[in-house]
Amino acid sequence: MTDAPYVPPKVWTWNKENGGQFANINRPIAGPTHDKELPVGKHPLQLYSLATPNGVKVTVMLEELLALGHKGAEYDAWLIRIGNGDQFGSGFVDINPNSKIPALMDRSGPEPVRVFESGSILFYLAEKFGAFLPNDVKARTEAMSWLFWQMGSAPYLGGGFGHFYAYAPTKIEYAIDRFAMETKRQLDVLDRRLADNEYLAGKEYSIADMAVWPWYGALAKGLVYGAGEFLSVQDYKNVQRWTDQIAQRPAVKRGRMVNRVSGDPASQLHERHDASDFETKTQDKLVPAT
Repeated sequence: MTDAPYVPPKVWTWNKENGGQFANINRPIAGPTHDKELPVGKHPLQLYSLATPNGVKVTVMLEELLALGHKGAEYDAWLIRIGNGDQFGSGFVDINPNSKIPALMDRSGPEPVRVFESGSILFYLAEKFGAFLPNDVKARTEAMSWLFWQMGSAPYLGGGFGHFYAYAPTKIEYAIDRFAMETKRQLDVLDRRLADNEYLAGKEYSIADMAVWPWYGALAKGLVYGAGEFLSVQDYKNVQRWTDQIAQRPAVKRGRMVNRVSGDPASQLHERHDASDFETKTQDKLVPAT
């Protein structure tokens, strides 16, 4: 005997957790759940984040700006543990009413400027420092198109495929097939673009690459959702080439470490307040091996 098919009610009500990983932080209302002020460090830019793909976008950008010599891009990176609900603290909600990481506060001017949504932060920093966004109108527009492509596409990868393949309490064939198909289509879109272009905007490395790489580069290397074999990621040769090329950039290596709380302790820099922290404050140096 099979279960009866689900019939949606006329009016949906939130009367139970949805199950699966992250169920404890899902809710149908916005706003803070508790009062908590955010710390403020010594640098002009204050970042509140976690090294998810969206968080990595911004720390890579900041490290790339510093590598170019933009001293005004010095930043404090504070850890927001989303599994603990830190993003629902009143101070964080004041910066990002959507309660998602990353969130940035720019205190370099007479009045602080809040910036939320990772794509918006990348564009803000590119405009502020005049870097990683081509000046040529055609290339600039291409970069912006790929930036917006990522913002629109990744929810199908993460909230769609990633959720139903890796996190949902039950495996639903229809949902996994639906989003696996879309994820592979997106990989093909990237692969075709990168067949004739070194980077997404063309010849120049830009914020488009910084936005797309943490999601689709990790996917191409089988680092997210345990789905590399399932999606045959090795078949996307141009994505693989582009992924490897970006991964070798020193600023990218540093950016991936910031606010990271999993993996090799030597790759985890929970908070970043100075460039020297990469050498002295990774978890392998703070927590003795047992």
